[in-house]
This record gives sequence, C-alpha cells and structure tokens, in this order.
Amino acid sequence: MAQDRGFLETNGARIYYEAEGEGEPVVLIHAGIANLRMWDDQVPALRDAYRVIRYDTRGFGRTETEDVPFSNRTDIADLLDHLGKPSAHVVGISRAGQIALDFALESPERVRSLVVVNGGVSGYDAPGGDPSAWEQAERWEEARDWERLAAWEADFWVNGEGQPAGRADHAVRDRVHEWILTNYRAENTTGQPLVLDPPAAGRLGELRTPLLVIIGKMDEASTQAAMRYLAENVPGSRLEVFEDAAHMVNLEHPDRFNRLLRDFLDANSTAVTR
Repeated sequence: MAQDRGFLETNGARIYYEAEGEGEPVVLIHAGIANLRMWDDQVPALRDAYRVIRYDTRGFGRTETEDVPFSNRTDIADLLDHLGKPSAHVVGISRAGQIALDFALESPERVRSLVVVNGGVSGYDAPGGDPSAWEQAERWEEARDWERLAAWEADFWVNGEGQPAGRADHAVRDRVHEWILTNYRAENTTGQPLVLDPPAAGRLGELRTPLLVIIGKMDEASTQAAMRYLAENVPGSRLEVFEDAAHMVNLEHPDRFNRLLRDFLDANSTAVTR
C-alpha cells in the first residue's frame, strides 16, 4: 500500500502531510483543537479504496510557518498540486469545516465531494450559544494558564456545552486534552489567515458539489445553527445528526462515522462500482 509523508514548502511554511492508500484522493482537515492525528480512526476505513491525505494546518502539529499572510484554501490547492492531484473529496471538522466549504466555493473544480462536520459558515452570524461561557477561558488565555484552559476546552468540546463532566468516553476526552495542551504549550506562530471574500453565507447557492453535513446534537447551539443553515441553503445536500455526540463526532462514534463517510464517498466516486 503506497504511503508518503513529508513537508510541503509554500509561502513561508513547511506543511507536514501524510498520504496512504490508492484511489481517488480524500483530503481530511483537522479541527482547531487537534492535529492530523485526529483522523487515525478514519484512515484505515478509507485507504483500501482511496488515497487518504491529511496534514497539519499552520500553527498545529509538525507544521511550521512564518508570520505571513496566507490562505488556508491555497494551502490545500498547493498540497494537491504537490501530490499531483487535480481534485479531491474534501472533509473538514470544526474550523476545518469552514475551510473546506470556502475552498469548495473558491475552487469548485478541485472538489469532488464535500463533508462538513460541526463546522461554520463564513459570514454567517449563527444564533445561540452563551458568550459568557468563554469569559473565564479568555482570562486563562491572557494569563497563559494553558493547563486550566486546555482542561476547560476539552470538557466543553468533548462532553458538550452544558453537559455533565464525564458524559463522553474518558479516553476521547484525554486524547483531545493532550492535543489542546500540546498546541498551547508550543505557542506556535499561526500566520495571518486571509478570509474568503465575499464569504460563504451569501454564496451557498453557487455550490454544486455533493455535500454531506454532520451535526452532533450535544454540540454548542451556534454550531448546530450554522450547520442547519448550510444544509437548508444548499440544494441536494444531505444532513445527518448524531443524537449522542457533541463536537468530536468522529472520535466519539468512529464506527458509525466511518460507515457514513465511506458510503457518501463511494456514492460520489467514479471509481467505485455501485
């Protein structure tokens, strides 16, 4: 089975990536509380039929960047070019869901299908959520109290807003906590991301790419609102709700998530016999 890993040097950055398997390419983009390791449970479910590509975005994992203006969307395109892939299926969770959506709007010819999991829609002011919940977290960030901040964020994103401590599997919470704390302690430069202009909220009617939207019912209210807005405004999109999951759906329920993702990719792959 073909495996490849290395660094792409582009626009002031050394972007670390891993690719394995054969077939149509699938790009997996990680959440802002993780790194490419968050897809460890998905790669084995896809690599028998797909070329699975994942990478650390700027400021995360093994990727290094100077403090330069950059586009997350261009980074995806540059990585595909580096690997000799004109287009790919694109999957993003959390902040990466918004990155993936913006990429599909900016470069529709490069996206075969799109999966957005508990993400956002650029330019959409989602209702819901409690801003006061973040006030203490912001104070910890100002004080660079990474231990308390990482513990709070792990509980918020893994257990779900307003959910009791320990609702989710402790092993999942511990994995996410380690990723968050490691990233905060590293204090990596993140660069200066350039936003999509005009943003996605007013352009969803342009999207012709097959779209799967996934929501965790225990995730924060504003994220759920954004995902429902996305699904409602893209004709032909598919919406799936995980009733017993919060933000990190693929970690809480990897088997169900993998089946759903694989079925969607197979249905939109020219290489899979249906």
